[in-house]
Amino acid sequence: DPKLLLLDEPAAGLNAVETGRLGELIGNIRDLGVTVMLVEHDMELVMDVADQVVVLDSGRCIASGSPEAVRSNPLVLDAYLGRMEATA
Repeated sequence: DPKLLLLDEPAAGLNAVETGRLGELIGNIRDLGVTVMLVEHDMELVMDVADQVVVLDSGRCIASGSPEAVRSNPLVLDAYLGRMEATA
């Protein structure tokens, strides 16, 4: 009867179908009342399964909150998409 499941990059090497099935499995485990801590670079998977997201950049927390809040955070966008410069 685990209370916490820690997954480190479980989607590494998986194709899109396998990743989708992994997301379903993680959701099922969460629905059983198990807390799932997921370390993952596949942001689509993270945004699909996470209730709360913490984003690290060079070991420093730059954002935390709901997937929606983190997705639109300027620090996250700068760190992972590069600074968007306005053009004249």
